[in-house]
Amino acid sequence: MTDKSGAKRTATIHPSACREYDVRGTVPETLDDGAAYAVGRGFATRVRRAGGTRVAVGRDGRLSSPALEAALVEGLTDSGVDVVRLGVGPTPMVYYAEATLEVDGAVQVTGSHNPRDDNGFKMVLHHRPFFGEDVQDLARMAAARDWTEGAGTVEEVDILDAYVDRLIAGYAGGAYRIGWDCGSGASGPVIEKLVQRLPGEHHTLFTDVDGHFPHHHPDPTVESNLDALKALVAANKLDFGFAFDGDGDRIGAVDGQGRVIWGDQILMLLAGPVLAEHPGAPIVADVKASQALFDHIEGLGGRPVMWKTGHSLMKTKMVETAAPLGGEMSGHMFFAGEWYGFDDAHYAAIRLIRAAHLAGRSMTELRGAMPAMVDIPETRITVAEADKFAIVERVAVALARDSAEVNDTDGVRVRMADGWWLLRASNTQAALTVRAEAGDASGLERVLAELDRYLAVEGVQR
Repeated sequence: MTDKSGAKRTATIHPSACREYDVRGTVPETLDDGAAYAVGRGFATRVRRAGGTRVAVGRDGRLSSPALEAALVEGLTDSGVDVVRLGVGPTPMVYYAEATLEVDGAVQVTGSHNPRDDNGFKMVLHHRPFFGEDVQDLARMAAARDWTEGAGTVEEVDILDAYVDRLIAGYAGGAYRIGWDCGSGASGPVIEKLVQRLPGEHHTLFTDVDGHFPHHHPDPTVESNLDALKALVAANKLDFGFAFDGDGDRIGAVDGQGRVIWGDQILMLLAGPVLAEHPGAPIVADVKASQALFDHIEGLGGRPVMWKTGHSLMKTKMVETAAPLGGEMSGHMFFAGEWYGFDDAHYAAIRLIRAAHLAGRSMTELRGAMPAMVDIPETRITVAEADKFAIVERVAVALARDSAEVNDTDGVRVRMADGWWLLRASNTQAALTVRAEAGDASGLERVLAELDRYLAVEGVQR
């Protein structure tokens, strides 16, 4: 990292850090305090040109976050925006601040679930995600030094208690025995306060925020990262358990037997109460979700909407369709209606407890009653950043030539007699994402053989 004057001199954003729905890179190779300063200058300029003056800023617990946050705040104030500094906390807490405080936008410094040395910036402007061309615009503005000038102020605000109060407001989920694994991420302080307010018995793991992530990496989509939670549930005979990613916007869950409740299954549990309150409503799920989820929503009288993976893309689609609920396989759960439309793993936990309570069945019974699909979880195949989209495009051309049944909402999702497979380019990593599902093991073998055949032509091995 450079000093402050160095940040101003080197205020550029590496092209690879401009992702579809945030700025993200590896520190310091593709993301440093110069980039953070440029993000601050550019975002503040966009805020001011839209008539705004104040921005909330938070950061996760990664080792690089304090320096990046300091450079970001300097950039914001140098472009004339007043900063409401929230300190360390999860991304949903920053979203909550943007939704409830008198601010015009928000920036969270976070690497989310990415490797320890990664970091980045998630942004909201006037209650809408800041993504796609907006992110590219920040790089253009940095290159042209197309920034407003000013001298903004900095105010420190502690919103943690207000956020927890809002999470618990109107709680009607009953009393359970629950395990909570924060993975040393930014959710720890929230969960410590939340469990003191919830009825029942609660056991917490790794609530101290530590950017070294000494116990396991905070990514609940990787089953091995749930081993400690499974052991906690088993040792204490708990009803179920929750886990969170590094910035608290993705949830993982296990039932009383330690079976993982995957993202699409979480959405299945949440869908029942939502559709009881909003009959016939659309529910948005990403292209990686099980066919069983879409069938389940339809069976409950809802309207399933398959959409692109990515938190900003999902939130935008929910606004477009007026959906009260949405979710991704990655554990992002989005709530509108009585909530604010953003993804919040802590609120998802509250709603899951309520769903079990309303169902009058244990989480283990609910998990056991789900359709027994055979699948492979989301799998990432490392490829060059410059190649990932081109590979998917070439596979799409081949599928069209073969007259395959394809949904091209996000990558290619191919329907076969036995099931389906998905190939898409990751928006956060230099990788391809694949997933597949079938009704039984032999069907899955046939689905995977077809997927592998198309990958082999591209020189890619799953």
